[in-house]
Amino acid sequence: MSAPSLPVTPTLPDSRGQGFGAALVLGSAVVWSFGGTLARFLEIEDGWTVIFWRSLFAALFLLGFMLIRDGPRGTVQLVRGMGLAGIAVGVCFATASTSFILALAYTTVANVVLIQAGVPLIAALMAWLFFRERIAGHTWLAIAAVIGGVAIMVSDALGGGTSIMGDALALLIAFAFATATIITRRFAHVRMTPAVLLSTVLACGAGASQASGFAVSMQELLILIVFGALNFGLGLALFVTGARLIPSALAALIGTTEPVLAPLWVAIIHGEVPGARTVIGGAIVLVALLCYLGVELWRQRRA
Repeated sequence: MSAPSLPVTPTLPDSRGQGFGAALVLGSAVVWSFGGTLARFLEIEDGWTVIFWRSLFAALFLLGFMLIRDGPRGTVQLVRGMGLAGIAVGVCFATASTSFILALAYTTVANVVLIQAGVPLIAALMAWLFFRERIAGHTWLAIAAVIGGVAIMVSDALGGGTSIMGDALALLIAFAFATATIITRRFAHVRMTPAVLLSTVLACGAGASQASGFAVSMQELLILIVFGALNFGLGLALFVTGARLIPSALAALIGTTEPVLAPLWVAIIHGEVPGARTVIGGAIVLVALLCYLGVELWRQRRA
């Protein structure tokens, strides 16, 4: 589950605060990087059953997090105050988290997370298409590189190496996150936590309506608790707490730890080694993203 992008937010002048924020964001990326590995431990054939249980435990964790952090009254006020923009972000996140589970049934973890890595650049391209936001020259170069890298990865599916359905779902995840990024930039008051809490409730409802059954073994239930509460819920809590303490470009830069580590864990633990085209295309996407975010971070620090 890739880190959601945040709009530029005020940062703490205290370097210790920024260091703490960077550590929290890094922690979220490491926690999220185990998502594919946890999913591979599950032998549940119906992906909608996984979506239901994972979303349920994530929703319970996030609700508890908000109640502890903001209190009952503050939690209710945050949920009420997110408005239509928050609902739209929640729908985007629900689409992304649902597609993540479904995509893993068709393609490799590497394909899913590396295609997602291009979200900041996809968001920039969508903002230019729909709102005519200016795009700098270095951003155009990075966008072209990401499109090329994703095309190489998708070509593996066309050649039979992976499933085109899996890559299509991975692209849907990326566009859902990019849409959420645009909304949060244009409606800076949207709070991330209640919107994602809503997304887990929506995904849980979708899973309940589509699942063929809810019965799971005790071992699978324990994995689902970790998958939902810790991998998804704790990862989000760490990210939303830390990302507001550091520049947005730095948060996104640290977030690239996830697509680097996720295929590594799956390869070590489950022996799922990505194909050559996935490695080449993913490397192009990551290099383009790192160069772009490095320039953006430099520009933010100058400003």
